[in-house]
Amino acid sequence: MARQQNLFDTEPAPWEVDAQQTVLTATVYLPTVPGGPFDYSVPSELSDTRNPGVLAEAGRRVLVPLGRGNRRMVAYCVAVESKVCSRKLKPIAGVIDKAPLLSPAMLRLTKWMADYYLCPWGAVLEAVLPSGVRGKAGTREVKLFRVPTKVIARLTTLDVTDKQRKVLEVLASSNKPLLARQLIERAECGIAVVNALCEKGFVEVKQERLDTDPLTTEPVARRGPHKLMDDQARALRSIGTALDSREQQTLLLHGVTGSGKTEVYIQAIEKVVGFGRQAIVLVPEISLTPQTVARFRERFDGVAVLHSHQSDVERHREWRRIASTGVQVVVGARSAVFAPTKHLGLIIIDEEHESTFKQDTAPRYHARDVALWRTHDLKIPLVLGTATPSLESWHRATMGEFELVDMPRRVSGRSMPGVQVVDMIEERQTGPGRFLLSRRLQQSMTGTLKELGQIILLLNRRGYSTHMQCPACSHVVSCPDCDTALTFHRVDNSVICHWCEYREVPPSHCPECKDNNIRYSGSGTQQLEAAVRARFPGEAILRMDSDTMRKKGSHETALDAFRRGDYSILVGTQMIAKGLDFPNVTLVGVVNADVALHRPDFRAAERTFQLVTQVAGRTGRGDAGGRVIVQTLQPEHIAIAASQQHNYKMMADAELPIREVSGYPPFGVLYRLVVRSELESHAVEFAKLFCSQVQQTFDTAGARLRVRGPSPASIPKLRSKFRYHALLLSPSRETLHNAVEKAIRENPPPPGVEFIVDVDPAEMV
Repeated sequence: MARQQNLFDTEPAPWEVDAQQTVLTATVYLPTVPGGPFDYSVPSELSDTRNPGVLAEAGRRVLVPLGRGNRRMVAYCVAVESKVCSRKLKPIAGVIDKAPLLSPAMLRLTKWMADYYLCPWGAVLEAVLPSGVRGKAGTREVKLFRVPTKVIARLTTLDVTDKQRKVLEVLASSNKPLLARQLIERAECGIAVVNALCEKGFVEVKQERLDTDPLTTEPVARRGPHKLMDDQARALRSIGTALDSREQQTLLLHGVTGSGKTEVYIQAIEKVVGFGRQAIVLVPEISLTPQTVARFRERFDGVAVLHSHQSDVERHREWRRIASTGVQVVVGARSAVFAPTKHLGLIIIDEEHESTFKQDTAPRYHARDVALWRTHDLKIPLVLGTATPSLESWHRATMGEFELVDMPRRVSGRSMPGVQVVDMIEERQTGPGRFLLSRRLQQSMTGTLKELGQIILLLNRRGYSTHMQCPACSHVVSCPDCDTALTFHRVDNSVICHWCEYREVPPSHCPECKDNNIRYSGSGTQQLEAAVRARFPGEAILRMDSDTMRKKGSHETALDAFRRGDYSILVGTQMIAKGLDFPNVTLVGVVNADVALHRPDFRAAERTFQLVTQVAGRTGRGDAGGRVIVQTLQPEHIAIAASQQHNYKMMADAELPIREVSGYPPFGVLYRLVVRSELESHAVEFAKLFCSQVQQTFDTAGARLRVRGPSPASIPKLRSKFRYHALLLSPSRETLHNAVEKAIRENPPPPGVEFIVDVDPAEMV
């Protein structure tokens, strides 16, 4: 958690008192130094437009001397202009980038993000550029040799040796500059001959960065457009109208699972590409990227991919492809919203309700809100597609701020899968022992496998047992650095903290009372996999969770294998619940629908409904139809009852009045303060002081504020630091934002105390 002060607490600013004069000034922000802006003078050699490779201009990184010691620091130039200065400015020391990395539109976007998310602009600029782009990964500095035109004109009269003349002739006949090894090989000479020509001025040499390896992609069989159903055609017309308007419009595409939203996206993008423009498509999970990319590559020549599982080299190459305008569609996860498209015409966010679109480190942006601002700035449409909209987006659509486009039917007239709910309390009362798989689910699995159908089982907890407790003294085996129970992983016989990755060998007896009857309880995907293997021996079973999907390309490999039919049963966490299309899946089982139902989060019911509905939508996509079995301890809960009926409006109508009474989004603005310290009392005291400062500002303005807390966070201790949080709620974003910004500015934390302010938080952990 970084300090959020806007204080430049190093040496004084780099200038000296002097007479007033007009100076060409570069305004810069430093990614590692809070505060700014800082002004530096631009030397003449860095302002000459005839030498664009070292031109100081907005969007490039520069080297600047900082403080009395003139430490050279990397900074982002955001403006170059003439200013009247009364003090002598230090000059820029050099230009790093040969071309701007950030366009004027991207500079505007990052400035808005810095203001909105209360994050220093320099930190935002650093965050939106992948490290591979900043480090020019996959390239190397080389020397390129060429002959000037004036030398070619008098080539026959030059006083040179025969070997030197051969070098000049080779260069003159080449349509592009040559590398040293290419030139030496073709001219059949040594490097000394080339160097002698350079000294005489007959050969020019320049430094450039070139790819170490060419980027290659396998050819993909092309397919034509599908015939649209009525709902799809109506949705496409709505998007087409928005595109033709040349104004920003946001469309909420509310289509049930299997309604053919992807084909609508593709045909809308075909229209965008026909205008000579580009599109960005965001998906919530890395596991969805290969499937989505494959579909788009069947229809478009230029498809780029951006996501966090790529290497630095891959991300840099894709970034440059996009910036060179040779790309029609960019597909990626959250950070792809910053893709450097020069002619952006449309942004699409698939599964817009997903919390993974919210960044959990500074800048804590939400890709949906960033996309909304970017489309407003560029006057282009934004399409939000989902079967289970976030209540914030749904409310804005019902209020007329977004255009609501319904797609209530599945393609080809396929019906929604039937959903059966199993009451696990009743199940356990009427049957012997503990149940991970209910009798109804086991019977359905047996029937499905006999019919050669495939099965998906969802359990949104990884590991084998979620906690270990002593029955004698009630001691829970916990992480020594975090206030969380350790999870038992049977695969490598270890207990692991899923927050800090601490691990140890499972204890054979209670660490407190030494009782040797320690009890394992709570089920994860490893235990579910073991139970399924025991019940269905001989069946090919695939498990997908963050433990098994760590290697590069593992998502794509696993899903391809399941799609081919190599596995009959897929067990996994929420990564298998969204967007995946497997026509042979005829049964989905939700093993424990209550995992997230009672989390300390006002979105718990909404999230449970979304997860159950989304995973239910993975079945019934083929001719064989499908069914869903949901195991729960609370069959009457609105999230379960609404998902059983595939009825989003039922859930929304029940949840929105509760939100309105409480003042939670979408009816109020929410900021979350999280304070942490190794000393619990220091965390509490600073949290109270901060909230008091915000309350005081509201009292002065005569505005209404609700403060929930400060109280221990849902995980009270994490990585050896105590955590306290508070929720700040107000009907007025402007008042709350100004009050929080003032509290950040006027209340620097004491040593050993760190805090963050999360604007529009998605998680309450």
